[in-house]
Amino acid sequence: MTHRSRSLLVGALARVEGEGALDITVHNGRVERADLRIYEPPRFFEAFLRGRAHTEPPDVTSRICGICPVAYQLSACQAVESACGVEVGGALADLRRLLYCGEWISSHALHIYLLHVPDFLGYPDAIALAKDHRDVVERGLALKQAGNELMALLGGRAIHPVNPRLGGFHRVPARSELAPVAERLRRALDLAVATATWVAGFEFPDLELDCPLLALHDPGRYPIERGRLRSSTGLDVPVAEFAEHVVEHQVPHSTALHARLDGSRYLVGPLARYALNSTLLSPVASQVADDAGLGPECRNPFKSIVVRSVETIYAIEEALRLITAYDPPPHPAVPVPPRAAVGHGATEAPRGLLYHRYELDSAGLVRSAVIVPPTAQNQDAIEEDLVRLVQANLDLADEPLTALCERAIRNHDPCISCSAHFLRLRVTGR
Repeated sequence: MTHRSRSLLVGALARVEGEGALDITVHNGRVERADLRIYEPPRFFEAFLRGRAHTEPPDVTSRICGICPVAYQLSACQAVESACGVEVGGALADLRRLLYCGEWISSHALHIYLLHVPDFLGYPDAIALAKDHRDVVERGLALKQAGNELMALLGGRAIHPVNPRLGGFHRVPARSELAPVAERLRRALDLAVATATWVAGFEFPDLELDCPLLALHDPGRYPIERGRLRSSTGLDVPVAEFAEHVVEHQVPHSTALHARLDGSRYLVGPLARYALNSTLLSPVASQVADDAGLGPECRNPFKSIVVRSVETIYAIEEALRLITAYDPPPHPAVPVPPRAAVGHGATEAPRGLLYHRYELDSAGLVRSAVIVPPTAQNQDAIEEDLVRLVQANLDLADEPLTALCERAIRNHDPCISCSAHFLRLRVTGR
């Protein structure tokens, strides 16, 4: 089987955002390459921002993603504020982190239950799963709703929030408004612990990443909305030095850019965050991670579902901590007057590190913008995953090999575009 020509086609893979294809070339029993070909149409968001006021990037960039709008909003805020020499602190900074916790809870629950769990239980999608396991899907939806409720309160709505702004928020909540959300989060914590315990018992294919890992590191707490760049190879620099180490490049087989960290493929996302920050988890999250056997780091991408579950627990615990300590600030935002400068910002979107860079003129107009999303950074690592995985499983028939490749891609929850269909896989060999 490893020496014959093979053609595997998946015309419409659901549970992954975007359109693309995967070509795997096998020669004399060796997998020579795996090209993750992405047909993502140009977004032009960097171009849209040129000439706009420095107050606009948070609202404009939030439209890049309907699942992770807060990640884009707060990365943009951070970058513009750094250009203007403003640092938002105190209760306003805590509210931003609290809002981001809501996005983590919602996004992780969506991925775990609706996109990833069906792979492990042998179902084509969550709708089919619900027919046999209604309680499982309802648990996932309840967990997601807890995150949505937090985002709606602080963001004005759960999708594409409108309340965050440069310098803070248009409006901040009273303590009494957070009480009902805290009650839902306390119930959600039990659901999240049950989720992590459950998924830790799944069967996981053998695959270990051997590439560098990159994530933010925020001393004293697990990184979400701020931190320094830290890698598994010893890098530890401020976000302003991102472009000195991460270089994007175009490849012939994809319209999406690829990226290299100091010349090497690398990975961002839950596995990277956990490996570089696992000692900073909250008490319940840390205990559940130990019980799940994750150890100080986890490099099996199929176990990313376990790490996401642990991170969901952390986000809930952190949200409850922030709510308990909340004291409304005297003003909903601080002034951010424009100046001619370059600013950098990076946060940890659920899928991984997200970087923004803006150059402003003296009037506060955006001269240039650079946005590097997590999926672009992960594409080289995903392709390497596929090469090694297919090489180890060339004796599989076409259908199970294709399914395994689909699972390997979904491990990373790539966010490619608004389309629901993603993969067309062709394996050729001679």
